[in-house]
Amino acid sequence: MKKILSLVMALFLVLGCLTGCSSEQKPSEGGEPEKQTKIGIILVGDENEGYTYAHMVGIQEAQKANGLDDSQIIWKYTIGETQACYDAAVDLVEQGCTAIFSNSYGHQQFMQQAASEYPEVQFVAATGDTAALSGLTNFANAFTNVYESRYVSGIVAGMKLAELEANGQIPAESYKDGKVLIGYVGAYPYAEVVSGFTAFFLGVKSVFENVTMEVIYTNSWFNLVAEGETANTLMADHCVIIGQHADSTGAPAAVEAALANGTVAYSVGYNIDMLEAAPNAALTSATNNWGVYYTYAFGQVIKGEPVATDWAEGYKTGAVAITALGPNCAPGTQEAVDKAIAAIKSGELHVFDTNNWTLNGEHLSELKIDLTGDFDTDDAEDKNAIFDGYFHESEFRSAPSFSVIIDGIFEK
Repeated sequence: MKKILSLVMALFLVLGCLTGCSSEQKPSEGGEPEKQTKIGIILVGDENEGYTYAHMVGIQEAQKANGLDDSQIIWKYTIGETQACYDAAVDLVEQGCTAIFSNSYGHQQFMQQAASEYPEVQFVAATGDTAALSGLTNFANAFTNVYESRYVSGIVAGMKLAELEANGQIPAESYKDGKVLIGYVGAYPYAEVVSGFTAFFLGVKSVFENVTMEVIYTNSWFNLVAEGETANTLMADHCVIIGQHADSTGAPAAVEAALANGTVAYSVGYNIDMLEAAPNAALTSATNNWGVYYTYAFGQVIKGEPVATDWAEGYKTGAVAITALGPNCAPGTQEAVDKAIAAIKSGELHVFDTNNWTLNGEHLSELKIDLTGDFDTDDAEDKNAIFDGYFHESEFRSAPSFSVIIDGIFEK
């Protein structure tokens, strides 16, 4: 009997070691236990905010692709662009994270501060723009070439405008100086937003030339009420299409309500499919596939290798897309979309081709961007981003740099 008990106890010890070792650590080639990879995530919102939700989906895809279990991802939700971000980063370091990612521009200064204090940990501030200048080997920025999918979403809008005009459905009040008026709900007058709405506008113009666009800023990334009210203001100004760089369903829902009451108006959203909020008004949304970046970055962390200081990818790697076309899209829209995506992938189509836009009536051959962060000086580090006939967005750094208001767009 004692022998049987001894065998049972030995079996429990073996099983305990196997399960404990496999979940907490594994032996390295030298026989020493290897520290388990832990990744910290700092998010400005949660699943209720479209931009953050897109990041969450991408992180979950990367977790699965890299074979990480739930215990290896530590989440911090609704972290403001304040000292709270630094505190969250430090807490994640103390919990053993080997890499920490944040998803909002306002997190950047706090992430950089933490990176300077914890050189053994990799920090990534998504949408940021100071990593290359920081002098820190463990601090990086990442963004997508979302301007590409915004351009394609503009094609969807342009096709709808062409259909409406051909059918005589655009009200006379929606023409401003002979051009059809469309609107855009912008978060802030930052390059990220300006680049996006310019790309959207150029996409519209590629299939419907006779258009002008009014932009109103909410001065918030996420504000359901303000975004809805801004959309209503734009529709009161007789805008026929309402685009957005704002993170809630406020604008599409407002457009849906207006359409139901007889207003000629349709919505192009951002980040997520807006058909649930606007089943009749939503045409599509420009979106990011953050899984492409996070899968790459997590893989680098697991291998103990640095991530790219500035990462930016688009249609070529599947990092951007548009969501499913709504039921009221014009006939032929899918074909137009497919053609444009193929041309972007091949390099035949450049979103900011200088033949297709002007500034104060002129086609530009030079447009310098500031790469130093010191916007008050004429720094030698400023770079001309126009060459080979187009503005090279997100090539000098991952964050968007196009920040001029081109002809045909006006701010209110």
